[in-house]
Amino acid sequence: MQHGPLIPTIVAGLTVAFIFGLLSHRLRVSPLAGYLLAGIIVGPFTPGFVADGGLAAELAEIGVILLMFGVGLHFSLRDLLSVRHVAVPGAIGQIAVATLAGVGLAMLLGWSLGAGIVFGLALSVASTVVLLRALQVRNLLHTERGRIAVGWLIVEDLAMVLALVLLPAVASAATGAGVTFGAFVGALALTLLKVSGFVAFMLLIARRAIPALLHYVAHTGSRELFRLAVLVMSLGVAFGAAMLFDVSFALGAFFAGIILGETRLSQRAAEETMPLRDAFAVLFFVSVGMLFDPRIIIEQPLPLLATVTIIIVGKSLASYVIVRLFGHPHGTALVISASLGQIGEFSFILAALGVSLNLLPPDGQDLVLAGAMFSILINPFLFNWIGRLDPEALGVAEQSAPGTPPPAPDAHGGHVVLVGYGRVGRRVGQALMVNRTRLVVIEEIAEQAEAARRDGAEVIVGNAASPEVLAKADLAKAAQLLVAIPEGFDAGQVVEQARHASADLAIIVRAHSDAEVAHLRRLGSTHVVMSEDETARRMLSLAMPATATL
Repeated sequence: MQHGPLIPTIVAGLTVAFIFGLLSHRLRVSPLAGYLLAGIIVGPFTPGFVADGGLAAELAEIGVILLMFGVGLHFSLRDLLSVRHVAVPGAIGQIAVATLAGVGLAMLLGWSLGAGIVFGLALSVASTVVLLRALQVRNLLHTERGRIAVGWLIVEDLAMVLALVLLPAVASAATGAGVTFGAFVGALALTLLKVSGFVAFMLLIARRAIPALLHYVAHTGSRELFRLAVLVMSLGVAFGAAMLFDVSFALGAFFAGIILGETRLSQRAAEETMPLRDAFAVLFFVSVGMLFDPRIIIEQPLPLLATVTIIIVGKSLASYVIVRLFGHPHGTALVISASLGQIGEFSFILAALGVSLNLLPPDGQDLVLAGAMFSILINPFLFNWIGRLDPEALGVAEQSAPGTPPPAPDAHGGHVVLVGYGRVGRRVGQALMVNRTRLVVIEEIAEQAEAARRDGAEVIVGNAASPEVLAKADLAKAAQLLVAIPEGFDAGQVVEQARHASADLAIIVRAHSDAEVAHLRRLGSTHVVMSEDETARRMLSLAMPATATL
């Protein structure tokens, strides 16, 4: 049987990424390094199997769409508007600094002004996937610094949408093709009109249609249809936004997520798309690695060094200064500057367009690709350096109110710590508070954390699997730890960290299978409650009240 390039590209990309990702984990290096190296291995510049670069790039685009959709699910319009005062001027200022630095390097290399502008713009915009992955891994996405970084990224994306539309006009003017100022202004106005039309469509029409359709599908009781509906909405809105309104796939998916995030089904939608988001995000890093030609290190070492310096040092320093000028603390400025100290998807698109318009020389595209490769590779180490420089910068636990002291035991034997305030956790928490139990909730989803706060619990925002977050809950003085999150793997991490913190703490955790029960007990759980067992007991007690002994 003859196969096209799709299956070999997926199989080779994921397999080699798994091998090198596992090796990176073993060496205590970020798995991103392994994924990028996997791309080099299956790319056209190394011997052996060569994956289809075009297909890999399209598969990676799906990952960007799903990732931005997931971010939108937990990023409300209120959050976006709350950071506009720093995100909008900050992004514009940082783009200006990076573009000027790119123009300066281009002049030194003997390129034209137009080439310098394209090159500088390509160095100014951060990668969506890298930024979001960095924030998610460190549980910073739902903090203030995370919201600023994402808002900043959205402004950058909008600016690049404008740049992509205006570049052909710039190229025509540069070659003397007779583009008038009126035509230039008209192109700009048309782009702004399309973006405004897309936003209006999402707020006036999609805001009603998308939740209504998803609720209808949810009531069918079919998990497959629900999962399919979520994928259709995320991919379909992103594709429609690009085709009809000329905005990026990422921006369209982000707004689709925001609209759906206002419904009660947002958490379930996020869970259903998570496996695909992770898999396609890996393919994104593989596709970046495939574009990297190692010969550039030998042939153009100094221009490459200058390019990487602009991306990592120049952009980060500009971002840090801007955030500090707006009155934000040192830690917030460090996190945002590290988040933006890399480039990715839009950079590739801009560079490719610049070459096709004869604005940017091929060497410029090679430097952009190499700069992306090295900046993505260095970015995790930049975060690690920040953690050593200022440990508080990466701290994600935020108390329910400024100045709230860390939890302490009460006179009746200690507080109860509850991890997760979803459907199960909220029922448990409300019942405990009715009995006047002092409850400390650890929750990383902003909406659920706010619900716990309204119900009267003390709230720590962050991932309970982090030892730093658990330390805020003062487990050594707690009476019990209840782990109500649905994911068995994540629950196991929480149990393991909690058991290290307190050897005699009573830990009660939920599970969904016999394998999860065994896993959680092995990690130190005192009691494991499997929902299927409890459901069976209750049904049997109703059917056979005198003999129910399951």
